[in-house]
Amino acid sequence: MNVQQWYLAALAACLVAALATPTAQANTRGVNWFDDHAAANSSGSPSIRIDLSEQRAYFYKGGRLVGVSKVSSGKPGYRTSPGHFRVLSKHPNHRSTIYGSFVDKRTGRVVKADVNTREDRRPPGTYYRGAKMNHYIRFNGGVGLHASGHVPNYPASHGCVRMPPHMAQKFYRFARVGTPVRVTW
Repeated sequence: MNVQQWYLAALAACLVAALATPTAQANTRGVNWFDDHAAANSSGSPSIRIDLSEQRAYFYKGGRLVGVSKVSSGKPGYRTSPGHFRVLSKHPNHRSTIYGSFVDKRTGRVVKADVNTREDRRPPGTYYRGAKMNHYIRFNGGVGLHASGHVPNYPASHGCVRMPPHMAQKFYRFARVGTPVRVTW
């Protein structure tokens, strides 16, 4: 093997190794990932940035990116507001007080799904059951990050920021009340 062939082989090996090594830079788009070790052991305060144009949430610890999640923010008519906020409260098993279902009192069957308590009247013999919003991180009035089984790659919520359940759990674990949340376009 001559020097040029050796050099090209070494360069190819380095390239293969670099592409096989996961890095924060390589994982910032389109992939849900979270470095628990870095979140737990990095110095500095946590912060969250939600990019509405990308439909992504970024978790930082002391300025270091330690996690990225796909999200689904507010749909037209219910847009998630951009701005600078702080985590106001956290609730592990929150339920919506506005959006949910009317359920038959006797059978427990859903009579009407996707109700808005501000607009829909409760049918006789039913009760209201709010939509699950587990790992709820409230940051702007009633708006917050929370787990959802439906997180399309476009705005689809009533203003909150939906996340895949495993990612909502990570953000919930490492954010604390007072954590800055910046929502940008």
